[in-house]
Amino acid sequence: MQGEEEPRAPGWFLLALEGRAPWELWASLLTLPVLKRAPVGDGHPVVVFPGLATGDMTTLVLRNFLKDRGYATFAWEQGLNRGPRPGVIEACMQRVRQLHREHGRKVSLVGWSLGGIYAREIAKELPDHVRTVITLGTPFSGHPKATNAWRLYEFASGQRVEDDPRLTTLKRTPPVPTTSILSRTDGVVAWKCCIERETERSENIEVHASHLGMGMNPTALYAVADRLAQPEGQWQRFDRNGIKGLKRLLYLDPHRRGRFDGF
Repeated sequence: MQGEEEPRAPGWFLLALEGRAPWELWASLLTLPVLKRAPVGDGHPVVVFPGLATGDMTTLVLRNFLKDRGYATFAWEQGLNRGPRPGVIEACMQRVRQLHREHGRKVSLVGWSLGGIYAREIAKELPDHVRTVITLGTPFSGHPKATNAWRLYEFASGQRVEDDPRLTTLKRTPPVPTTSILSRTDGVVAWKCCIERETERSENIEVHASHLGMGMNPTALYAVADRLAQPEGQWQRFDRNGIKGLKRLLYLDPHRRGRFDGF
């Protein structure tokens, strides 16, 4: 990404495409037989964090899917996500510690949009308690106004996006296996702001999804299940091969040059 222009917020065309989000839920219902063939988990605890100005109801589909896949799933239970207000991150970390103690196992963290920021920051603070981090449409790099939600963030949180003291460290990759799931047709967040620096323990997975529907999009759900099913201590990068090339159609190379690079 070096030498490229600073990512901009998605344009009106992509923003209008966010209207397809309800259809992504229907797509998940229609493809349920396929989703039920997603990798089964080992029962370890998973906490799911909602996006900006939303609550646990919006992650119900994702949590029920993961529960069906064999995980002990938990909501964040902090009400509406109004940003990292005083005490919120601390309460989330306490919950992770509690689940780690009660289950005797590391906790995986899944965050949608702003919820992914919580997941990443908690993993940085509690690496011995966190097994893996998965984010969906989470903007952890680039300019904080490279989204169509920054005004909503300022209204909900009561603070300017540039004033968050964590901005300088958000881009730093958590010290645990980390996956960023993103979409080039995201109408809320500039997809380039979701690109993770890839290492042996960090990766990017591109799906065909809207921002508002990503947490209930069938390809995103399958990818989350696949990532969580990695044996602890034996994490490997997502395999885009298989199913006679179908995976390569559903999960494109996030580093390719493409149609929506300038949107």
